[in-house]
Amino acid sequence: MATLDTLKQALRQKAKASSPKQPLSDMEYSAGFDTLLRGSGWRTYQDFIIPQISQLMAPLFNSGDYISALEIGPGPMSLLGHLPSCLRQKIKKYTAFEPNDLFASRLVESFCSTSETESPLPCLRNPPNIHRIPFGLQDNIESGTSSRMRENDEKYDIILFCHSMYGMKPKHRYIERALEMLVERPQGGMVVVFHRSGTLHLDGLVCHRTASFPTGVVSVANDDKVLDCFASFVTGFSMQDVDVDKAIQVEWRKVCRALGRREEVHPDHLLFSSPNTMVAFTQHATMLLELVAQVPLVTGDKRVKNRQALFHPAVSIVRPKDVKQIQHCVQWALKHGVGLSVIGGGHSGHCLWPNVVSVDMGAFDQVHILTAGEHGRELSDLGSLIIAEAGCKTGDVILKSMEVGLTVPLGARPSVGAGLWLQGGIGHLSRLHGLACDAIVGAVVVSVDSSQVLCVGHVPRQHWQVGAVRPDNEADLLWALKGAGTNFGIVVSVTFKGYAAPTFSIRSWVLPCSDNLRARFWLEKFDSIVARKLPRSCSADAYLYWDTDQLHIGVTMFESSTTRSTLETPTPTLLSTMLGPEESFRVMDGVELFEAEMYMSGMHGGHGGGKTSSFKRCLFLKRIGAVGIADILLAAMETRPSPLCYFHLLQGGGAVGDVAANATAFGCRDWEFACVITGVWPRNQDGTEAAQSAVQWVYNVARDLLSLSSGAYGADLGPDPRDAALAVKAFGPNRLRLTHLKQNLDPRNVLAYACPLPKTPMKQKLIILVTGESCAGKDYCADVWVSVLIAHRSLTARAVSISDAIKREYAAANGADINRLLCNRAYKEQHRSALTTFFREQARQRPRLLEEHFLNVVYGAADVDVLLVTGMRDHAPVAALSHLVSDSRLLEVHVQAAEQTRETRRGCHGGDGGSNGSKDSINLTALDYRPSLIFDNDALGNEAAKDFAEHYLLPFVHEDLQRLANMVGQISDFPRLGVEFRHVLNISQQPGGLALCTSLLQTHFASDWTRVNAVACCEAGGYIFASALAARVDVPLVLIREAGKLPPPTVSVVKPSSYILSLASNTSKEKRIEMEQDVIPKGASVVVVDDVLSTGETLCAVLQLLEKSGIGAEDITIMIVAEFPVHRGRELLRQRGFGKINIQSLLVYGGA
Repeated sequence: MATLDTLKQALRQKAKASSPKQPLSDMEYSAGFDTLLRGSGWRTYQDFIIPQISQLMAPLFNSGDYISALEIGPGPMSLLGHLPSCLRQKIKKYTAFEPNDLFASRLVESFCSTSETESPLPCLRNPPNIHRIPFGLQDNIESGTSSRMRENDEKYDIILFCHSMYGMKPKHRYIERALEMLVERPQGGMVVVFHRSGTLHLDGLVCHRTASFPTGVVSVANDDKVLDCFASFVTGFSMQDVDVDKAIQVEWRKVCRALGRREEVHPDHLLFSSPNTMVAFTQHATMLLELVAQVPLVTGDKRVKNRQALFHPAVSIVRPKDVKQIQHCVQWALKHGVGLSVIGGGHSGHCLWPNVVSVDMGAFDQVHILTAGEHGRELSDLGSLIIAEAGCKTGDVILKSMEVGLTVPLGARPSVGAGLWLQGGIGHLSRLHGLACDAIVGAVVVSVDSSQVLCVGHVPRQHWQVGAVRPDNEADLLWALKGAGTNFGIVVSVTFKGYAAPTFSIRSWVLPCSDNLRARFWLEKFDSIVARKLPRSCSADAYLYWDTDQLHIGVTMFESSTTRSTLETPTPTLLSTMLGPEESFRVMDGVELFEAEMYMSGMHGGHGGGKTSSFKRCLFLKRIGAVGIADILLAAMETRPSPLCYFHLLQGGGAVGDVAANATAFGCRDWEFACVITGVWPRNQDGTEAAQSAVQWVYNVARDLLSLSSGAYGADLGPDPRDAALAVKAFGPNRLRLTHLKQNLDPRNVLAYACPLPKTPMKQKLIILVTGESCAGKDYCADVWVSVLIAHRSLTARAVSISDAIKREYAAANGADINRLLCNRAYKEQHRSALTTFFREQARQRPRLLEEHFLNVVYGAADVDVLLVTGMRDHAPVAALSHLVSDSRLLEVHVQAAEQTRETRRGCHGGDGGSNGSKDSINLTALDYRPSLIFDNDALGNEAAKDFAEHYLLPFVHEDLQRLANMVGQISDFPRLGVEFRHVLNISQQPGGLALCTSLLQTHFASDWTRVNAVACCEAGGYIFASALAARVDVPLVLIREAGKLPPPTVSVVKPSSYILSLASNTSKEKRIEMEQDVIPKGASVVVVDDVLSTGETLCAVLQLLEKSGIGAEDITIMIVAEFPVHRGRELLRQRGFGKINIQSLLVYGGA
């Protein structure tokens, strides 16, 4: 998909010989801008610009003072007017520079509130000051709507360059001018720039924060008139001569149609990539000279291998020569509130980042070997040690170590550096000795909190830096360095445990596959034999690639031995038995091994000669031969954008899995293959659509595999928002501990561009699905609830509409105005019927449409604590979707209103503020399930919605729930290997645990305890919590036991084995459970309490027993201590007729 920049260059090239040209009129520019935002163009604002503004302004809003704002080029509507209401109300002064007279008039009009519409900034103390001229570098300006003023008399908390900086040259001068207009209070103000397409080159300005949105897309109708308008807008001019202009328009249409991408879903539209960048500056933006006066700049070779990184123009690269200069870098960053990136081997895609200072560790390039006995008595138990400084490459370390007969299990590429070792390091010795990070026993680190030099773990005395100290949290820091080490300090050197250097034999096979069936056969065979039967001294890699018009599977087996003679004569192996005679057999040492990779010479003529560029993401898989995974891999090969793209499957297991998941920060241990998804393109196509397509292909495949994977490899991940979903699974069970360590060890987020860790201490995201009738006010309520959550708990919260995705597709397919469709009530009502029909047809064609849209919304909000999702069109959404986000708590709040109220809102253009046209009216009593909560939204104003949030939503983010969660023990490999057991009953064994749990069960009950006649529970776990709860609320306790343990007469049903018992024994059988007959009167209200909800089989038996005793589903509520959504217990209960029973759980966990 061509970018808007590529399109602009091509269009201007067509008009290069034509002259003279003229700037666009206000009307032409306005029409082009509206075309840009129509359809999918609004997504950039909804998913990127508005959330970024909200996050950046949070400290200002929390300060308690009023906010003054200046918008430069806001267009027809203030960007700030799209913020949540609680944030908009803090803005008391507003100024704008909008030179387009049509836009300025519409902007003025938008601030004129009526009975039907609210002002975008409702709490301004004075009318908005809107200047109908460009923002300039001069001090004096004159407004078309106000008297003369001195620009330098005005000071602002926030200044926004809203829609790029086109026409402002040099750009850095305009930003410097804006910086002069910021307030000077303690917090200071902020200048924020949003720029479409391309990277901003801002000489010498250091950003406070930057973010990107690479997935922005513009959809343009493939219509002559629309394309004429759009092309002129993109180029920024038209021709003065009418005849020349018409001729150029014909050529421009051809260019648009040649470069625009078409999709089957919307064949009559052209799609263009529109990446967006945000850069925020404070008054410290001009302080670079202070740093370079102390630390030398890099001249000449940047030592950066990653081609994507080279497209990120760092504001400067410094190369410290000693540790004191590294400390200067940290001290400077802390003083001015800016971030740093670090260059080790230069393979990371984020070692350079726009408008950020990079610290090149190239001067620290020494390898020191201490054989056993040379490093002092206190380290004698460790054997030989290898100290590698952070500027070394893997090849350097292996070469130096081999000189004394040693090695380290580093990665398989000679040019990678410390970033890989600190974040994993998968190589051909991993099965025998573990990952590179497992061999780390110590490190020297410069703290990014204090700038102190820290010695962590086992560092020989002769390699301590002058003034170095041991940190108080040394054990935690060493733990974090072993798997997530780029996040917690600038590492100066790493101490590895040395191993005897082996010799390797390498055997290779290439298997042509006539079709996918044959390829699947080989993947299954490779999986079943390699993953389970090869000895640890062997590792086998597979490559899935296309060559000479045929799919191939290439296999290489590496066998290591410290005795060369045992390898020199080839002997039959498991692989040779399966695959036949190998095509090649070689014996070599650890340095020669680097050249033995199949990608270097065996595929496509070799990828190692500098002819190609690549982009990679890696996921960990248990079974590559499983039908779902094999299908994804083979289907992806069919859709690869370049013939050079391939999959590299590296064998794991062995020593990698011997290390407990929580023993190091590298928490992804349960995998047999690391699947490296590799997009490749010719190097001369760097930065082109070919490169972008290969990158997006990698992300698409990673997205498809993610739910089937055991985790993602964090070494590749960075600030790209497409990495957010992968980062969630990058550290297994260690993610939350790492979050707390990040807050303690890097509280100012100096290392903001490493593998992303969650920024908030909340252990669990709360996702609230806001459903309900048309015009009930769902979006309005969601906005109110966001305000309450932000105000009461210092949380990050966001409301998004899942239906916006289908609205954008509908608008693109039918030519509807997406802005009006999203924001204008009357316009939405006009399209309601057609939109519903369109959605149903799309759902028919795409069976997983709901899941796709839901996950896109969740992954797009990975950085928030509470996500409110409106626009749901699904049935029983909690039961249907909770397994997809099993680590999050999912609630449904059903908003309802009387028919008269909804009719009134339907006729009011904006009075509802919330209906999104997501569904027709529904009868709540006709549903076969029960929403988590129901809100009656008939009252005027927002007080009822606020009260509801305070009474029913805030308890789900209360710290007492986290206290309770901390009492649940986690036990690995129980009741069998590979299971992470959550010891829920451990709550009762903790001081105050049972009382806390009982109190929470009582307060979280959504109904009235005075109407409850009995608390029922099934042995044994439920007894503990149910008995305490029954005593607390003074309600009789009804016992459900195994058959034969209660006196007759009884009522009984069959109960299958519980999930945990089925794990513990393969011989578990069904049992009968019973309760005393007539112990509960017919029609009584019953609360069923249990410790766990997993598969739902036990609860289903309990409900069948109650049903048999005359208790209807409408009279039952279920209270659970801990729920495990991945097992889909709610869905099982719904399918068996118990969907109308309200299920409430205190805790939610992923996994078993």
